[in-house]
Amino acid sequence: MINSSAFDYINVLDKAADAAWIRNDVIANNIANASTPGYKRQDVEFEAELKRALKHSKYTTMDDKVGDLKINKLNPRTYTDSAGFSYRLDGNNVDIETENVTLAANQLRYNGLIDSMTQELKNLQIVIK
Repeated sequence: MINSSAFDYINVLDKAADAAWIRNDVIANNIANASTPGYKRQDVEFEAELKRALKHSKYTTMDDKVGDLKINKLNPRTYTDSAGFSYRLDGNNVDIETENVTLAANQLRYNGLIDSMTQELKNLQIVIK
């Protein structure tokens, strides 16, 4: 993480990419445990926390809101999804098809975040030249 206002968006994109990476591992774990009796699927919450942090900012422009974020306090959280729900007799609530779709969507999100960071760094490089 870089401490300069020039890198505010890059730092947020970095945190979001970290969350997507963690979500990828969690989804892979869900898929691996799809046939484990009693296993409950897990997921990662980050986007809602980011949205909440941006919404509670006292500033009106997005640049100011991103600059005001306490980036060290913005962390992904792993949680058990629908812990009391199971549509199978063995108590497992993992739907393998849903997990595969979620995994593909998350991989697209991660790639988009990496592309966005790359573009932001290229923009900074152009400004420096």
